[in-house]
Amino acid sequence: MNEISPRLANLRKLGCRPAETRAGQPMLSAMRGFCARKAPPRLIRDHIDPAPLMLGNDVLGDCTSAALGNHARATAALGGFQVDVTTAQAEAFYSLSTGYVPGDPRTDNGGVEVDVLTTAMRDGYAVTNQTLFPIWGSADPGDLNGLRNIMAGMSAGYIAVQFADADLWEDENGNLAPVLDTDIPASRGDPNPNPKNGHAPLIWGYAGTDDTDICDLITWGTLQKVTWRWIKSRIMEVHAIAWRQLMPATGLAPTGQDWEALVAANDAYLRGAA
Repeated sequence: MNEISPRLANLRKLGCRPAETRAGQPMLSAMRGFCARKAPPRLIRDHIDPAPLMLGNDVLGDCTSAALGNHARATAALGGFQVDVTTAQAEAFYSLSTGYVPGDPRTDNGGVEVDVLTTAMRDGYAVTNQTLFPIWGSADPGDLNGLRNIMAGMSAGYIAVQFADADLWEDENGNLAPVLDTDIPASRGDPNPNPKNGHAPLIWGYAGTDDTDICDLITWGTLQKVTWRWIKSRIMEVHAIAWRQLMPATGLAPTGQDWEALVAANDAYLRGAA
């Protein structure tokens, strides 16, 4: 299991395993028009509450599942409604997608994002009164314009990061720094990304595109502010998710040939993974 400090373990867990790829996995490049356009210079969503939930990520390393549940909620919030997701439902999907056995801490080993997404596409993500089936595509983590297009058109980016030990420093109330940045006081620990500190947050909004401009992550039941240079330093994978049952009709969402291409890539991947 990911190693974290005893104090951190009282408030939040990690749980994203190192990035992996699978043969034929869907790629966002299938949507050529979507990927090529210039992303908005800012994406301010202070007026929209994505209503993030902890979903068990203070007890288990189920961040990959919690992020999926919160992605559905963020997508719904953009459409002016909400989806009920319970901790039990998030933990059940964590078991389904990773092999975690409830009550057996030896099996609480986190998840691989592409495998978690494959499980959701094939078996669905069960929430209250319905089961949601996403389509998804992976993107280049170094393409920040592409990441911003994902945020603007597909509600939020489903990403994986590696925290530095210094990022996980807490104040006397157990809070992380108000803004996570790469300019970290030496007293807070090692400032370099630590492969043991893998985590799956969502990236939701941004104030600008400069290195020091602020982005909002959805994680651990709240919004955590980070800088773009922090994202560039810590990010290890990026995926776009679209929920057919929840997608709001906006001018930035994938439509027409772009949508059909992503659906086709998902269908081809499922046939190959069967």
